Amino acid sequence: MSVMNALSLDSVGDFAVFVQVAETRSFAETGRLLGVSASAVGKRMARLEARLGVRLFHRSTRSITLTAEGSMFLARCRRVLAEIQDAELELSQSAQTPRGRLKVGLPLVGSLFLPVIADFMQAHPEIDLQLDLTDRVVNVIEEGFDAVLRTGEPEDSGLSSRILGSFPMWLVASPAYLARRGLPQRPADLAQHACLHYCFTNTGKLETWPLRWPAHKAQIGLPASMVCNTIEARVCFAERGLGITCLPEFAAREGLAQGRLRRVLAEHTEPRFATFRMLWPSGRYPSPKLRVFIDFLAERFQPPDA
Repeated sequence: MSVMNALSLDSVGDFAVFVQVAETRSFAETGRLLGVSASAVGKRMARLEARLGVRLFHRSTRSITLTAEGSMFLARCRRVLAEIQDAELELSQSAQTPRGRLKVGLPLVGSLFLPVIADFMQAHPEIDLQLDLTDRVVNVIEEGFDAVLRTGEPEDSGLSSRILGSFPMWLVASPAYLARRGLPQRPADLAQHACLHYCFTNTGKLETWPLRWPAHKAQIGLPASMVCNTIEARVCFAERGLGITCLPEFAAREGLAQGRLRRVLAEHTEPRFATFRMLWPSGRYPSPKLRVFIDFLAERFQPPDA
């Protein structure tokens, strides 16, 4: 019988005792930790070896060491026990009432996110939110954040993440601006328009607009009539008729529905998406307060047709 086949026949108790012996290299020390005699531990390991059909330990009067098979079995036992511990932790946390301080970093989009956050606070009054609105790249662990909401791919491998939503990027402007300056018919027409750009805080580079340029035409540089590092500013300035800007759908949704904005060059726009993620320090499971916060935003932070 192979070790893998024998795993399903073995008991969790034998796994735990075996791991303890492997770590202490002593039947006596394992017995002391478990409150049983050294001979009882030795007999239990002998029965385990007999059942598996392999020797797990090299024994001498002075030491106990793992065989090659024992080392392989130890790695598997640790994984099995870790899974059991994870299951116990997940179940125990699910029974807890989410409460306590939750420090969350949000991008500088103000009113676009705050109504959802306000609804969460009403639904979970025992959670005390500490919000840090910034587009700078924060050190989640060193600065004590429970989580941060950001766009794009996570760059820190020490963080866990969950996608909350993906939104198409659209070019928009106000009807008043388009009546005054004219509706662009092709990407090259943007050279004659006021363009409101987003600047990445960490690189200083402007966000590239998702334009589909003709293959036989050279791309032109777009005028930088205004540059900022927030979505909210571009929404405000576009609605006030100051120019054309590129926004994720969720940011333009209300303005489009109420007629304050109008899509521009839709047939010349490449399918590009802004993906929002919640990032938090890596661990087996987020705390109950963080888990309920992430679930709440994932449910609310979706396109209308999701």
